[in-house]
Amino acid sequence: MKALMGLLLLLVSGSVFAGDAIYTGLFSNKALDGYDTVAYFTEGKPVKGNSAYITEYKGADWYFSSKQNRDLFVKNPDKYAPQYGGFCAWAVAAKNDRAPGDPQQWTIVKDTNNVAKLYLNYDKTIKQRWEQDISGFIVKGDKNWPTLLAN
Repeated sequence: MKALMGLLLLLVSGSVFAGDAIYTGLFSNKALDGYDTVAYFTEGKPVKGNSAYITEYKGADWYFSSKQNRDLFVKNPDKYAPQYGGFCAWAVAAKNDRAPGDPQQWTIVKDTNNVAKLYLNYDKTIKQRWEQDISGFIVKGDKNWPTLLAN
């Protein structure tokens, strides 16, 4: 059933998510499905956020596991927010389209300035495709994302 729903979301993603800067799902306003985006950098793993530590950024609610993580995010959200708004990085790059990003399928990549950035993928299979040419997909994704964001 999850695969069928995922396929449906991939097929309609352009119209459903058009204009959204941050992926929150269809019936939620939670960025990263409520996971703490700072924890990927500080703990090296996905950690569920706590409703006691929330902030709003780019129209989405961001949950954190601690006040310290929320404060780090508020000081520099671009440092911690996932690239392409948390949409699937492979879909943005390879298909020039939006698809849901799964907080369990993530990668942190350092750019040419040695700045770590968070990328999400749709599922494990898509993440394996992403891993075949991460740097190439980032170049394509960075080119495609402004257009996708504007549409």
